[in-house]
Amino acid sequence: QVQLVESGGGLVQAGGSLRLSCAASGRTFNTYAVGWFRQAPGKERQFVAVISGIGRSTYYADSVKGRFTISRDNAKNTVYLQMNSLKPEDTAVYYCAANRAVAARSASAFDYWGQGTQVTVSS
Repeated sequence: QVQLVESGGGLVQAGGSLRLSCAASGRTFNTYAVGWFRQAPGKERQFVAVISGIGRSTYYADSVKGRFTISRDNAKNTVYLQMNSLKPEDTAVYYCAANRAVAARSASAFDYWGQGTQVTVSS
């Protein structure tokens, strides 16, 4: 069982940066792949980025590639999403999720979810 808590969201102007954190409970955190997803009002949940358990593999959605960076510190049981060059279309609730299997890109592959953190980018 893993519990996830996101933090770091907020209001930022276009072109700005934010760093989201996903803090996890549990002793075997390095066996879990962790992904970030986002959901804007009236839209489906969308894959953003994912990182494997020991951080060797990362994957990004095309829409954020080159602007966002996912990383993890297993000693702190935390995964980060550094978001640079933010755009108004990045506005959404951002969720982190974990699974014990693979660094998947589908929300249905993830077993544990945080409560979400709001990111708002003004133009």
